[in-house]
Amino acid sequence: MTKIRVMDETLANKIAAGEVVEKCSSVVKELCENSIDAGAKVILIHLEEGGKKLIEVSDDGCGMGREDAVLAFQRHATSKIYKDDDLFFIDTLGFRGEALPSIASVSKAELKTSDGVIGTHIIIEGGKKVLTEDGDVRKGTSIKITNLFYNTPARLKYLRSEQSELASCVSFVERLALSHPEISFTLNHDHHVVVKTSGSGNLLKTIHEIYGLQVSSKMIEIKASNDDFDLYGYVCKPEILKSNRNHMIVMVNDRIVKNYEINKAINDAYYTYKPDIKFPIVVLKINTDPTLIDVNIHPTKQDIKLSKMDVLYELIVKTIKDALYKTLLVPDALLRTPEVSSSPKEVIENIVKEQEEAYTPTSVQTEFNLKEEPKEDIVIENPEMKELVLYPVGLAHGTYIIAENESGIYIIDQHAAQERVNYERNMKALQAKEVHTTNLLFPITIELSGSEFLKVKNEEEHLKELGFDIEEFGMNTFVIKGHPTWLREGYEEESIRRIIDLIVSGISKVDPVKFNESIAITLACKMSIKANMHISHEAQEELLKELCACDNPYNCPHGRPTIIKFSNYDLERMFKRVMN
Repeated sequence: MTKIRVMDETLANKIAAGEVVEKCSSVVKELCENSIDAGAKVILIHLEEGGKKLIEVSDDGCGMGREDAVLAFQRHATSKIYKDDDLFFIDTLGFRGEALPSIASVSKAELKTSDGVIGTHIIIEGGKKVLTEDGDVRKGTSIKITNLFYNTPARLKYLRSEQSELASCVSFVERLALSHPEISFTLNHDHHVVVKTSGSGNLLKTIHEIYGLQVSSKMIEIKASNDDFDLYGYVCKPEILKSNRNHMIVMVNDRIVKNYEINKAINDAYYTYKPDIKFPIVVLKINTDPTLIDVNIHPTKQDIKLSKMDVLYELIVKTIKDALYKTLLVPDALLRTPEVSSSPKEVIENIVKEQEEAYTPTSVQTEFNLKEEPKEDIVIENPEMKELVLYPVGLAHGTYIIAENESGIYIIDQHAAQERVNYERNMKALQAKEVHTTNLLFPITIELSGSEFLKVKNEEEHLKELGFDIEEFGMNTFVIKGHPTWLREGYEEESIRRIIDLIVSGISKVDPVKFNESIAITLACKMSIKANMHISHEAQEELLKELCACDNPYNCPHGRPTIIKFSNYDLERMFKRVMN
């Protein structure tokens, strides 16, 4: 008797379900993507108990005829690809033909569909068909999934709590709505609306519907292209950062993807605009030739491989940096939120009313494209950046410079501000082609361990290129006889030792560019005014002039804000001079 036998189809589908269906949101993903591929313009999702009891997805797509509806639940049955070459030109979200049979094998599934000619009603329990009959002829499809994993208890016990499963479903639907702003999505949970988008086709409006006015009003539009890629989307100002990467939403050819290299490019573009532990809100759409991507990596189809990633990396970094560079990034001290009633019905009505009012053609232009009038005195060197006039009027707690202009009051962190000034000065010196060295009256001797000595020895030429006169001086010892002229007077030895510490830490091996930036940041901090140090009015004026002349006057090199603003309206509202 043979030991090798062909699996029963139901068993094979259950095994496949282990990869395709990980949690409730996996079912929502597969069903919604089928609706999108069917050309739907309205997609309704209804959940009960976070999806563990019921997941129902209805759409107004093209629907299916009787034969297609029956075939749809057979493994590897698909309308998306037919031959080998089609794998290189995939332009649909689904194509593997595994999702429906896998889902149906671990649940009770009910399908109602019609192509406008004939309706079909199918019921499947645990992968076995129990009913096929005529149904409604309303064009579109509705699939109801109940009791997920009822026949696979080992998987059922690993479903998370109702709230966790619901949060995962909501997060995915929000991403899906952002990837297809032309489609209206409604997600109900236990008959309460959780997500609702209008399907207007306006990406910024969809961002507003998902995140609200506080976020959407702080987004910056980006648009760029090269021979291989087209970029479009919105990135946030550094004042509304998040504590995780979940809000860095990337779509490649309208497919939501998770790609480490793309996320790294986005994060690198915000370098020195934010702290390392914070992450931006980004909605980025990337369009490219299907032959440059491979989506057939994993059954979820969220992991992809990209050709010419180095070209895409440079395009993303440059585009986001340019957008941040050209935008006035002084955060308002007060964030105003609309007041709404505590009644759920009134909350929903107010949100709908706010959205209708906020997105008339006139108000969109006003709400999201307001720009401050240019001023005349202190001009930022880049002509494309907004000009900023600041008049210092005092110093609070020996730390914060209070300044004013005709539009409001500004508070500047003197240490962060001078850190930014010194950082940019150091970076320009490090990038200069001509290096000037000054000799030390008393050479500095640095003793190291054997491993540390070897690391510094490997970077000896790099240090000489930066303007350091360094030589070996006995066992595991270097002597520094000269240093570049831009080191702060009185802090030469401390600065040199800090640079040696950076080399010993191994950062120079990671990225030479980041190594230079680390030098600039480290020394900028040591060269700057500290908190609780009182400086003269003249020194305040000089610091503000230098800050406004920086390429990025809004953040210190560690990403902390240098300046915040109280607008005249904020002040009048706080003192009840205005009551709205």
